[in-house]
Amino acid sequence: MKKIDFHIHTVKSISDSPFDFHIGSLKEYVDLLEIDCIAITNHNLFDKAQYVQISNELDVKVFPGIEIDLEGGHLLLISEIENLDDFATKSQKVSDLIKSPNDDISYDELIEIYGDLNNYLLIPHYDKKPKLQPDTLAKFGDSIFAGEVASLRKFKACIKEQDKLTPVIFSDERFVENMTSYPTRQTYLDVEETSLNAIKGCLFDKTKVFLSKEEGNDFFQATDDGIMLSTSLNVIVGGRSSGKTYTLDKICDNFDNVKYLKQFSLLQNDKENFKKLVTTRHSLITENYLKEFKDVVYDVNDIDLKANEISIEKYLTSLKKFASESDSLDTFSKCALYNENKFTLDNLENLKKLINATKTLVEANEYKDIVDKHISGVNLKSLISELIQKHNEIHENNLKKEWTNNLIESIKDSLKFRSTTTTVEDIDFTKIQLEKIKVQKFKQLVKSIQHEKVIDSKEIRGFKVLAKTKKYTGAIQLKNKSKSKLSFSEAFNNYEDPYKFLIALQNVGIEETEYYKYFVDIDYRTLNKHGYEVSGGERSEFNLLHEISDALKYDLLLIDEPESSFDNIFLKNEVNELIKEIAKEIPVIVVTHNSTIGASINPNHVVFTQKIVKPDDVEYKVFFGHPTSKILKSANGESIKNLDVLLNCLEAGEDAYNERHKKSYEILKD
Repeated sequence: MKKIDFHIHTVKSISDSPFDFHIGSLKEYVDLLEIDCIAITNHNLFDKAQYVQISNELDVKVFPGIEIDLEGGHLLLISEIENLDDFATKSQKVSDLIKSPNDDISYDELIEIYGDLNNYLLIPHYDKKPKLQPDTLAKFGDSIFAGEVASLRKFKACIKEQDKLTPVIFSDERFVENMTSYPTRQTYLDVEETSLNAIKGCLFDKTKVFLSKEEGNDFFQATDDGIMLSTSLNVIVGGRSSGKTYTLDKICDNFDNVKYLKQFSLLQNDKENFKKLVTTRHSLITENYLKEFKDVVYDVNDIDLKANEISIEKYLTSLKKFASESDSLDTFSKCALYNENKFTLDNLENLKKLINATKTLVEANEYKDIVDKHISGVNLKSLISELIQKHNEIHENNLKKEWTNNLIESIKDSLKFRSTTTTVEDIDFTKIQLEKIKVQKFKQLVKSIQHEKVIDSKEIRGFKVLAKTKKYTGAIQLKNKSKSKLSFSEAFNNYEDPYKFLIALQNVGIEETEYYKYFVDIDYRTLNKHGYEVSGGERSEFNLLHEISDALKYDLLLIDEPESSFDNIFLKNEVNELIKEIAKEIPVIVVTHNSTIGASINPNHVVFTQKIVKPDDVEYKVFFGHPTSKILKSANGESIKNLDVLLNCLEAGEDAYNERHKKSYEILKD
C-alpha cells in the first residue's frame, strides 16, 4: 500500500495568493504523514531547477507535474521522471499561453503541446472547483480514469457509483515556513512500486484506491498526529478538561466546509432573537416568493405618472395654440414633416431569449437523449435558423426606422428654427397609457400579495415552520426591517396606496434594490407537535434539530456536548436517530460525557482523550477504536481498556454504575 499526494504547490503563479515556499515544511509534511510519493503541480508552470532541488532534498519519489487551466477547469498532468527535459520544454509553452488569471488553453492546444496524452497521468478537478466540464472531459475518452474530489463525502460517493471516475483526494497545499499543522488529504493505492505506470494501472481499478491504509474507505486520518476516524459516526469521550474540545477544534481546522455546533451555542430563550434567527435561516423562501414581484417593483419605479400628466398638458396646450394659428402658418410650418411623429422600434428582447433558449437545446449534451425524444436535432436547427433570420429582418427594419427618425428629427429641428409657428409637443400616448395600466396592475398585485396566506410549511421532526404573508402595521416595523435609523413615518402614511408608497420610499434613503421588501411582511412561526408556539426549551431543541438537518450541505459535522443543553429523552428519541441518518452521508463527530449519546447511539468509532499531568508539563493522549473492541489504541501504539473508558466517562465509574442499576433502580420498581 502506497500513500500519495499528487497536488502540491511550491511556486507562486499569477493564479495564486502570495506565499513563500519552504522546503523544510514540505520535508516535515512528507515524513510526518508517511507519504510514499508526491507530485509538484504548480499553476500553469513547471520550475525544473526547483523540482531537482526538491527531489534531492526528499527521501521519497517526486514526480514532475503541472496544474493546467483547461477550458474553464483544472487538470493535473503528471510526467515520468525520465522525460524531465522534454516535459519542462512543453510546460513552458503552457506558461507562454497563459498570461493572466482569466486565461486558459483549449483541448486542441493541450494536444498540440503534449502530443500523446497516454504518456502522462491526467487527473482533472472532478468534484472540486473549478471542475473540468463534462463536454471537455468527454474529449479525453479513456485517457482519463481518475478525478480529484474535494471531500471525504465526495470520495465515498464516487467510489460507490460505477459510472464515476476513480476518486483521489490530495492536499492542494502551499508549504510555507512555521506551519502549525499539516493536511491529511492523501490517497492510498494498493500498489507495490511507485512507477507512474504502476500508479496509473492502480487508479484504473477502484478496488485498489483507499482513504486509509488498514481500514480501507471506512476510516480516514483526521489530524496530522495520527488520529483515525470513521467515515460514519464517531464519539469522543474523556474526563473534564481532557482535550475533547481541543481535539474537535483540531479536526475542524484540518478540513474545509465543516458544520461545527459548539457547546451551548444553540440555547435560545429569547423569543424575539429566536424569531430573527428563524427568519434569517429561511430568507431564501422570502426571496423566492418575492422574486418576480421584485422585477415588477423595478419596472414600476421608473414610471412617473406626474411627469406623464405634465407631458399631456404640454401637448394639449401646444396643439390648441397650433390650431389657433392654422390660418397664419408660414412656409416652414406648412411642411408635412413639421409635426411628423417618429417610427416606433420593435422590441427584440423576447426574440433574443427564444433564440438563446433554442441554442441551449441544440447544444445540450447532458440531456440530449430526452430532448431528441421530443424534438429532433434537424427541427431544432431549422427553428433556430428561422428565428435568427426573423431577428435579422426586424433588426434591419429597426435600423431603417432609426435612420429615418434621425432624419425626421434633423429636418424638424431645421424647420422649427426657421418658423415662428408653435410646434406641437412630442408625446408617446402608447407609453403613457401602458404605464398607467402598469400602475393599476401593480396596485392589484400588491393587494394580492399582502393578503394573509401561508406560502411555505416545513416540518422538522415534530416541529413545523410556517411562513405567512401579512401587511405591515406601522412605520416602526419598516424601520426594524431596514435595520437603520431612517424614518419611515411619511412613507407609511401612503402604505395603502402602493404606487404612492413606492414614490414615498424614494425619499426615505434606502437602496432602490430594497424597495420590494417593504410592501409585504413574511412572518415565520415555529410550532411544536401540538400546533402551539414553541417554548424556550423547545426553541433550543428546534435549533439543534434544524442545525443537524442542515449539515448535509457540508462535508463534516462536529457536535460538542449536546447533553449540556438538552435532556436525555429528547436526545435519545430525536437527536440520535437524526445523527445516525446524517452519518450515512458524511462523517459525524460528537463530543459527549453522556451514555445517552455515547453508548445508545451505537457509534462506529470511539475516541478517548486523556490528560496526563507531569511535574513540568501536561500531556494529552488520544486513543481510538471500535466500540466493541476490548482495547483502544493511540497512533503510537499505546493501549487502554475500552470498558474502563466507557464506565468512567459515560457511567461515572463501575461502582456508581453497579449501585445505580442494582440498588437504586431496583427499589423504585413496582
